[in-house]
Amino acid sequence: MHSPTAKALALLTKWDTPTICNGLEIVCPERRATGFTTLPMVSLDPSLPPVIGYARTARIRAAAPNTADEASARTLRMDYYEYVANGGPTPSIVVIEDLDASPGFGAFWGEVNTTIHKGLGAAGAVTNGSIRDLQDSARGFQLLAGCVGPSHAHVHLVDFAGDVTVHNMSVSHGDIVHADCHGAVVVPAHAVAELPAAIDLISRREAEILNAAKADDFSIDKLRAAMASAGEIH
Repeated sequence: MHSPTAKALALLTKWDTPTICNGLEIVCPERRATGFTTLPMVSLDPSLPPVIGYARTARIRAAAPNTADEASARTLRMDYYEYVANGGPTPSIVVIEDLDASPGFGAFWGEVNTTIHKGLGAAGAVTNGSIRDLQDSARGFQLLAGCVGPSHAHVHLVDFAGDVTVHNMSVSHGDIVHADCHGAVVVPAHAVAELPAAIDLISRREAEILNAAKADDFSIDKLRAAMASAGEIH
């Protein structure tokens, strides 16, 4: 299967992530209850528009010191940054799983890493870990996290480019991820081209009900008629 075009991907940022999830219920009904974050997330900047991109994955820990020697840890970190920059198609979204028993003990994301990742071309990041430096982090970087915390503690990379799970959303390297202040969802590549039509159908169905509900003469009978009419829209 051919990869989606950059134009097709960019079109999906026209809609918020809940709308993308709605569309996926039509295009991929078998994914109705999987493939998206299921716990509340903190948004660095809720006013930012949705982003979409190809996943760059990694895993971290912060509660205990790194057992690797300093040289090995530095090499792993630079290899990871190389991976973010050149590890696959763009745009990219970084998805990092915090492996600690209490995720968020120490923050990987703050002023430095948001600035580095934005500079390396990442559109944003999703993590079950914590974020800090809320006022000083890179502007325009769509960052979702499990919590906010003050310290980075012993935060360090464990590995990268493997399978990760963030708030019950399982992600592999190269998966397409759509994210905004509500959370994130994995979009199957084959669904990208089909989603606009599915979303248009949903919007037309919802408009029948919304227009009726906003009318001055709205009643239960009007609602019943609108819902019947919406069901006939194909």
